[in-house]
Amino acid sequence: MYQWRKFEFFEEKLGGGKCKIPEEISGKIECASSGRGKLVIGCDDGTVSLLDRGLNFNFGFQAHSSSAHFLQMLKQRNFLVSIGEDEQISPQQSGMCLKVFDLDKMQPEGSSTTSPDCIGILRIFTNQFPQAKITSFLVLEEAPPILLIAIGLDNGCIYCIKGDIARERITRFKLQVDSSSGEGNSSVTGLGFRLDGQALLLFAVTPNSVSLFSMQNQPPRRQLLDQIGCNVNSVAMSDRSELIIGRPEAVYFYEVDGRGPCWAFEGEKKFLGWYRGYLLCVIADQRNGKNTFNIYDLKNRLIAHSLVVKEVSHMLCEWGNIILIMTDKSALCIGEKDMESKLDMLFKKNLYTVAINLVQTQQADASATAEVLRKYGDHLYSKQDYDEAMAQYIHTIGHLEPSYVIQKFLDAQRIYNLTNYLENLHEKGLASKDHTTLLLNCYTKLKDVEKLNVFIKSEDGVGEHKFDVETAIRVCRAANYHEHAMYVAKKAGRHEWYLKILLEDLGRYDEALQYISSLEPSQAGVTVKEYGKILIEHKPAETINILMRLCTEDIELAKRVTSNGGYLSMLPSPVDFLNIFIHHPQSLMDFLEKYTDKVKDSPAQVEIHNTLLELYLSIDLNFPSISQVNNGTDFNIKARTASNGKLAVDGKNSSIEKDTLERREKGLRLLKSAWPADLEHPLYDVDLAIILCEMNAFKEGLLYLYEKMKLFKEVIACYMQVHDHEGLIACCKRLGDSGKGGDPTLWADLLKYFGELGEDCSKEVKEVLTYIERDDILPPIIVLQTLSRNPCLTLSVIKDYIARKLEQESKLIEEDRRAIEKYQEDTMAMRKEIQDLRTNARIFQLSKCTACTFTLDLPAVHFMCMHSFHQRCLGDNEKECPECAPEYRSVMEMKRSLEQNSKDQDQFFQQVKSSKDGFSVIAEYFGKGVISKTSNGSTGTARSDSISSSSGF
Repeated sequence: MYQWRKFEFFEEKLGGGKCKIPEEISGKIECASSGRGKLVIGCDDGTVSLLDRGLNFNFGFQAHSSSAHFLQMLKQRNFLVSIGEDEQISPQQSGMCLKVFDLDKMQPEGSSTTSPDCIGILRIFTNQFPQAKITSFLVLEEAPPILLIAIGLDNGCIYCIKGDIARERITRFKLQVDSSSGEGNSSVTGLGFRLDGQALLLFAVTPNSVSLFSMQNQPPRRQLLDQIGCNVNSVAMSDRSELIIGRPEAVYFYEVDGRGPCWAFEGEKKFLGWYRGYLLCVIADQRNGKNTFNIYDLKNRLIAHSLVVKEVSHMLCEWGNIILIMTDKSALCIGEKDMESKLDMLFKKNLYTVAINLVQTQQADASATAEVLRKYGDHLYSKQDYDEAMAQYIHTIGHLEPSYVIQKFLDAQRIYNLTNYLENLHEKGLASKDHTTLLLNCYTKLKDVEKLNVFIKSEDGVGEHKFDVETAIRVCRAANYHEHAMYVAKKAGRHEWYLKILLEDLGRYDEALQYISSLEPSQAGVTVKEYGKILIEHKPAETINILMRLCTEDIELAKRVTSNGGYLSMLPSPVDFLNIFIHHPQSLMDFLEKYTDKVKDSPAQVEIHNTLLELYLSIDLNFPSISQVNNGTDFNIKARTASNGKLAVDGKNSSIEKDTLERREKGLRLLKSAWPADLEHPLYDVDLAIILCEMNAFKEGLLYLYEKMKLFKEVIACYMQVHDHEGLIACCKRLGDSGKGGDPTLWADLLKYFGELGEDCSKEVKEVLTYIERDDILPPIIVLQTLSRNPCLTLSVIKDYIARKLEQESKLIEEDRRAIEKYQEDTMAMRKEIQDLRTNARIFQLSKCTACTFTLDLPAVHFMCMHSFHQRCLGDNEKECPECAPEYRSVMEMKRSLEQNSKDQDQFFQQVKSSKDGFSVIAEYFGKGVISKTSNGSTGTARSDSISSSSGF
């Protein structure tokens, strides 16, 4: 073992070798123990003293009357168990006693000293347990207050005491370790308890044997582990409950099944101990007579500390330190250095492997281990041992910034090491996008397709996302590893990348279409929106078929399931895919036509019809959007349009013009079919349709739309623009008949048009005058004024019309003259009668009552209307004639109604507007005396005259 390296991982504390046991401890130190932050020392005068962390005297007390032989501080309770000699009760009984002190309970013994409460005293030797020399002592706290005390004797026996000593509830039993007669070879030199699950085991050591007792058996069963042993103070227990014994040739470890590891440390082991994974040995060198204190790190195979010491009497561990008490009452306190100091010491000596093993065995945190590995890697890198350096850097993954390592290995000569590091970085799932890019670039530069396949196609690659998928695809694609990029994209479900490679890099359009067909409808729709332009350009028919499946999938099932179109609203709309046809309007038209043939009640049918109209009516099928029309638009379309609204076909562009005519026929059919008679509004945007027809000079469509919207004036305006007189008159015949819901004022507009035409149109004017005269639409004076503006028209055109109108007017004048004469005669007769009533007496000659037809007798009542009544027949109503009163009241009611109507101006103007002859309405109001009244005075006079003319006597 002399080959083991020696280090100074420990240092002396408390002033080094100058530390001494306090002078208050005057007797010879016989025993010592530590625990619960205290150091307990027992002397040959029976006193027990307690020292603090600085080895300062705390307090002392008289534990035994003669001498204290053994001490042990308990861990679970602040108890001290001691064995010492007290006064003998009788010569036959030994004075050896076991005492238990409660250090938390102090009893005053006077003014200057205090002592803990002794809660239990027990005589060790009895008649059943004869007296012998005690050689070892050990206490186990099973379950407080139960104690298990083992006392080893020089006769090879172990006395065991179990129970609550304070209450004297104990049991005693004896274990026989060695029955040999030799006194020096049978003494029990060491004890050790071990808890193995629920089993309690007791190791017992003699100079010639190592035994194991199973305490759960009754009686305890002994098992001989080895036939070699050791002396007193050369027995210890490791933190793994292994028994350790020290012999001159070696140090032996024992498990429950026998001897374990053996470490050949030569020299007499005067003291043996265990401290935080270190083996403590005080070894006597027989050659020079010196004692050496060594601290062994068995895991790392090094000596953590070595020191020549004086004669040691006791070795203890407390406060994280190792305390050696010498026979001359001096003390040595040794403490472990911190990890940083130990590592600095190793780094200065370039002992990096030792440092790594040290941090790993002492369970340092991962960051500290990584720092040691980094320094070791830097050391190897400086020595140009790149492979070993990278092996260390790989162990730092997760704690060391990857860029620190990557920057060192970016040189092309060390690309293999860099690749190895990046692979491990990805394996642990700590790689970023940049790391993935760098690794793939390394593969491509090395042209290592096999490793690239392993990285890309391994089951735990994409599945667990150990690299950034998008980065891998992008790098492989840039390096022309298209198959690898497609594999990653497909496995990761990145359909857009898969199709981008197929279409943009490889041009495999059929395979792209097959892939899209295999996707879910929602995913397929997204991919078609993104890459549909390329597919339409190269595979229009196949792309349209895919779109039809997307937009009409399970359409028959939907019709069976629901009738309200709810399922259709869940399917993609053709409108969503219009942008992919931006440069291919013919394909768009084919797609929309197929869709409308299959789906009749699409939620987007308005938008679809609008788009189809735009395609049908376009001159050269360049798919112009209304919002994108600019100054570059061909505004000379009309120049290429014949007078009947159809395009003129020339020989050069006959096929194009023929296609245009076919599309316009489809457009007209769509205009008509999408506006059924039962719908108020069509299934397309009317305003957009009108704009499209006007832009593309599509007269048939304009005429249909204007007529459906009852914009008759705009209809005839279309004919006027192209000077289609025959069509204009035919249109007015169809739309100007008021009996069929037409607008007769169209004839007036038509007459105004011919009046302003500036050319000879006598035939047309005569025909128009016929309908104007028939429906009495305009007065002759307006007709003359309108036609007088056309210098090309002669009087002969309207000669017959004027003659007929004059003759008609003459007849009307004659009829009015006769009516006036009649009204004048009636008026004169009424005035004469009124005057006669005012000035002459009226003779009443009726002999019978008008009411009852009996002979008239007094009292009687005569009215000016020449009716006579009995007074009894009139009752209470004597002021008006019962026969004439109803007629009079009807006349008065009519008068009041006329007066009321005169206040309703809206009705008056409505009658004037709706009448063919508004002047006649005004004359009628004047004739009825409604408008002529100007003051209340005249009204009152008229009312009084009427009352007086009808009053009776």
